[in-house]
Amino acid sequence: MTLCVTSSLVTGIVWASSDSSDDPVAAAHGNDAAGGGDRPATHAPLSPSRPVKVAVPAIFIEAPVTGLGLDKKGHLGAPPMSRPREVGWYRDGPSPGEKGTSLIVGHRDTETGPAIFLNLNALHKGDKVTVTRADRQTAVFTVDAVETYTKDKFPDDKVYGSTGRPELRLMTCGGRFNKKDGYASNVVVFAHLTSLKKQKV
Repeated sequence: MTLCVTSSLVTGIVWASSDSSDDPVAAAHGNDAAGGGDRPATHAPLSPSRPVKVAVPAIFIEAPVTGLGLDKKGHLGAPPMSRPREVGWYRDGPSPGEKGTSLIVGHRDTETGPAIFLNLNALHKGDKVTVTRADRQTAVFTVDAVETYTKDKFPDDKVYGSTGRPELRLMTCGGRFNKKDGYASNVVVFAHLTSLKKQKV
């Protein structure tokens, strides 16, 4: 069971794999507007602050966040398979709420059973995603779209392109699975920042 998601990096093509460096997905280097369709009102961008928790009430998700970086080959890491209820944030990109596209990834399943993003494809436009940050602010994102893309037709520019507003992408594997090649597709949730909650001291 492999995590087959990618990260938007200015350094070029990368991919994430939990147990193999031979599971390429999509190049990430685009500038086109992401998500498409109507653009609802958005909240002003926030200052940088690392995420500590992600919650998706519609599918009963609440998960701690770990920072992910690149290995020596330029591949994005993945949350440990031993912690299937954890999600990973690409720490060298924008933090959730900053201007730009922030990426959070999670496993769909592992060899021991379901993982945190098993039902990610069940989200709908208008659902909420909240990200609690280290600065004690909770960024609230509204889902714009949920799409599934095969690896060979992954739309880099649409998923990773800058829109000029704070964007969030939640990503995991999807489509058919076989033991040789893993999952055939990626599930991508497009969301943008719509409000902010400050934690009480």
